[in-house]
Amino acid sequence: MIAVPGAYAHPAGRPGAIRFVGRRRELDLLLSALRHPPAVVLVEGEAGIGKSRLLSEATAVLRDEGRPVLTGFCHPLREPPPYGPVVDALHKSAPGPPATFLPPATGALARLLPDLAHLWPPAPPSAQSARSGQDAWAERRELLQSVRSYLTALGSAVLVVEDAHWIDGCSRDLLLQLARDLPERLALVISYRAEDLPPNTPVLGTAYRHQPGTGGTTLRLGPLTRADVRELATAALGHPATPALSALLYERSEGLAVVVEEDLITLRDLPDGPLTGPEASARLREAGVPRGLIEAVVERCSGLSPAGRAIVSAAAVLAVPAPEALVSAVAGLDPEPGAEGLVEALQASLLHESGNQQYAFRRHLARQVVYHRIPGPRRSRMHARAVAELERLGSAPSAQLARHQLALGDRQSWLLRAREAVDHAVATGDLEAAAPQLRRILRRPETDPALRSHAATALARLTACGTAHEPDLALLRQILADPRLPTEVRGEIRLGLGLFEANRAGVAAGSRDLATAVEELADRPARAARAMIALAVDERTDPAVRRGRLERAERAVRDTPDGAEAAAVRATALTLRAWQADPSVWATLARLPRQAADLAVLQQTARALHNAADAATELGHDRRAADLHAEAIQLAKTASYPVVESYAEVGLLRLDALAGRWDGLCERYAAVVDHQPAAALARAEDALFRGVHAAAHGRRARAVEYFARAAEAGRYRHTLSVATRAAAGLAGLELARGAADRARAVADPALAEVRRAEAWPKAGGLVPVAVESALLHGEPEAARRLVDEVERSLAGRDAPAATAELRLAQGLLRELAAPDAAAEHFAAARRIWQEMGRPHQAARAAELQARAIARTCPERAAEPLAAAVDGYAALQATADLARTRRMQQQLGLARPAATGRRGYGDQLSPREREVAALLAQHATNQEIADALFLSPRTVEQHVAKVLKKLDTTRSAIGTTPPST
Repeated sequence: MIAVPGAYAHPAGRPGAIRFVGRRRELDLLLSALRHPPAVVLVEGEAGIGKSRLLSEATAVLRDEGRPVLTGFCHPLREPPPYGPVVDALHKSAPGPPATFLPPATGALARLLPDLAHLWPPAPPSAQSARSGQDAWAERRELLQSVRSYLTALGSAVLVVEDAHWIDGCSRDLLLQLARDLPERLALVISYRAEDLPPNTPVLGTAYRHQPGTGGTTLRLGPLTRADVRELATAALGHPATPALSALLYERSEGLAVVVEEDLITLRDLPDGPLTGPEASARLREAGVPRGLIEAVVERCSGLSPAGRAIVSAAAVLAVPAPEALVSAVAGLDPEPGAEGLVEALQASLLHESGNQQYAFRRHLARQVVYHRIPGPRRSRMHARAVAELERLGSAPSAQLARHQLALGDRQSWLLRAREAVDHAVATGDLEAAAPQLRRILRRPETDPALRSHAATALARLTACGTAHEPDLALLRQILADPRLPTEVRGEIRLGLGLFEANRAGVAAGSRDLATAVEELADRPARAARAMIALAVDERTDPAVRRGRLERAERAVRDTPDGAEAAAVRATALTLRAWQADPSVWATLARLPRQAADLAVLQQTARALHNAADAATELGHDRRAADLHAEAIQLAKTASYPVVESYAEVGLLRLDALAGRWDGLCERYAAVVDHQPAAALARAEDALFRGVHAAAHGRRARAVEYFARAAEAGRYRHTLSVATRAAAGLAGLELARGAADRARAVADPALAEVRRAEAWPKAGGLVPVAVESALLHGEPEAARRLVDEVERSLAGRDAPAATAELRLAQGLLRELAAPDAAAEHFAAARRIWQEMGRPHQAARAAELQARAIARTCPERAAEPLAAAVDGYAALQATADLARTRRMQQQLGLARPAATGRRGYGDQLSPREREVAALLAQHATNQEIADALFLSPRTVEQHVAKVLKKLDTTRSAIGTTPPST
């Protein structure tokens, strides 16, 4: 069965609500259970996690299906009324079925709902005045039977009880008895917060057991993912959320739905329209804690004892995970009451154990709520106790002491500790841990100039590692404007900014800063070498200039005692050799250090591994590339080098695309986009993949859009790979529609760049389309010269992908004059692609092989053509598959169909499944017709059948982007 994307995309509930996103799996599980009664579904999750919204979406779908849904709420009252949520639910069911259709037992409901007594049958004869426990139990049983009878009379109904952690005892007993003996057509849903239940107590009490024959499940809702938050922001603001905004929303909320939604409403509901980009991020940074989270935290704290509140306040002051003894001491409590208060805070889920018996707040914003509600004098005393205890322990990080001393207004002590923290961070390579102190130092103009320079250099190095935030970049730019800043410090800052921009958007974006850094660091040639090698990898620069920069950098570090600078130059030299398909580079790479006392040296090994992995992918060594990327990720984690970790993750996604592992790939790219600094590359690679995917499904207009997007991104990257592959994709689409002139107009400029960069080993599929466009344009000599040039350039190079593309180009060149020789070239390319593990390219080579063979002997084309069909079918490449099947039919090689015509009834036929898949990708009827080689009228008939069998509409089936 084909799932219909977007079936649950409408907002349920209050006006102005943000469209429901994420939780698709949970919603499907919930609806599946509720559609197969009897069922009991328990929905568990912390406050604000999204339980009510999930239930609202599910009940909206069920009501659309005509099922009665009764919802009752529990409330945090000191003495909740008996049967409160049951009364609430039954009230909302009025008027319900006529009394004449209700069983007599339902008359007892008049005692619960006297104002609706006229809707029920006459009450049954009352028992004698209840004075014994037995009589009271008889009354409860009578009430249970009346509720059960009424719910049975409603038919296929759903009873929802929300916030059952506040449920009264009578209601719990009633629901327990009901859950043990559900009516056959009833589904019961109960939502609750586990942390607000008594310890080790299920929501329906210890007596509850799931009954045989009763369906259902327990859904434990966790935080929204980064991808969920990004999709939510895009839905709320009406346009794709920027990576920076998505990251900030996620950091503020930590995946808590109520915080994300409140922040988005703040950005959306403005007189001048939604805020976007840097303005939105700035507004959120200025915004306080969302009201919904404040209310949840205050409510939870109000239930704590004085000891519990003191422990929570102490944890807020400490701000970092701390042992029990330290938290108790800062709270001013002796060990025993301190332990009791800590247990309370843990049970309330305000604090959690972060490992090794260290305790801290579960959520950063919750800590802020508590911290700012501590009265000033009490807060100061806690900071003072924290300083005293940390100094007594003697092993506290300087950064922690500095923060407490700053809170106490002790500027001199703070500056001393802050400098110690920065020195320690620089010495250990753990700059990120000191980042808050660095920012505080640099934002205070009265700071000692030497300390200010020291902090600026450290923050610049942190920026170079790719962990900076936009405010850090602005802060460093502001410091650069200070004329008192020493020249070499200015050079360090420009180097950090240049490397950050180069990694984020390409060397061209950081080239001005890098070039200036080379001059400003002239007295420190080893540091200047870092800027030189960054400029040396820019393939858009003349190769001789690039080689000169590398040689100058190698001379600069030849005698340096700084192992990190020498390692950086060595890593770049290996990168350039790998790009040129030097076979000896792999052995050299294996000798790089994987262990070193200096983390900066390990960072450069990680960079070399990743760059070599990227080169291996370009060259066609896919298995080696996967191993190198995986090793780079692990080493980057060890060495705290997130820029390499992020880029290697994108490299692995690209390998998945090449290997035909297409399911869910777009979502995985989107998840990486939410993480700086590889967002720009992830967006470019995502666009390239979507272009290939759209073309394989016959959606040429969409494919052009994606390839054009990638081509624009490729203009700013220091390597030609993205731009070259985008040009190959665009030229291939023009060739498919016979537009040789337009294909050449796209391919020729890209070829000129590859030629100028001497980058033939990694031309990215450009050579075959350039040869084909020249042939169709009537210029066989130009095609021949290009083939000869590429063949000479690849001599002695270890570049399987470029060799396969050369074989395709040679086959295209000879196809008309010598089809058998062309078929051999195509077959050789096919074998290379198969060995490489790239099924889409292998299927295309098999298709070309079959086309060449069919020119002289159609019967011999059966094997490669069948292989192409099977390859495209495995990838679900609809248009490619339709094209090769059509070729089979034209050559009389189609596989015989089974005897008789199968009737599919309500199920989709194979052709209808192909149509449905294209509909789910927003394809128009004309695009479907082009992809499947059908007439528009035939497509109209197939579309009508698909929509009828799926019981949906075209607008519903295309509500959300497809999961590719």
